Amino acid sequence: MVAETPQVTVRDNTEARCYDALVDDEVVGSLVYDHPGTGTGSRIVFRHTIVEPEFRGRGIGTTLAKAALDDVRAKGMTLSNYCGFVSELIAGRPEYADLIDAEHPGVLRR
Repeated sequence: MVAETPQVTVRDNTEARCYDALVDDEVVGSLVYDHPGTGTGSRIVFRHTIVEPEFRGRGIGTTLAKAALDDVRAKGMTLSNYCGFVSELIAGRPEYADLIDAEHPGVLRR
C-alpha cells in the first residue's frame, strides 16, 4: 500500500538559505541553496534536497523541488544545480531546463 501524499506547503527560508517543505507546520524536507558572491544576484545554486526518512516516497521531494524551481522562474533567476534529485526532476520535466545557467550549469546528473 502506498502512503498518501500529505498536504505540503513550501516556503523560501531565506535566513537558513533553503526552501522548506512543511506538513502540519513541521519542516519535513529542505532544498539547500546558496547565492554566489556579489554581482551575481540573478543566480541561485541548489546544493542538496533532504526529506525526513518517515516522509520519503510520498512525493514531498518532488513537490519541494518543483515549488523551488517555480520560484526561481518567478524571480527571473537562473540556476546552477549540484543536487542529483533536482537533476533527475529536470531531466524528466524539460520545461525546467531553461532555468539552468548556461555559463554555470553546475553538475547535471542523468
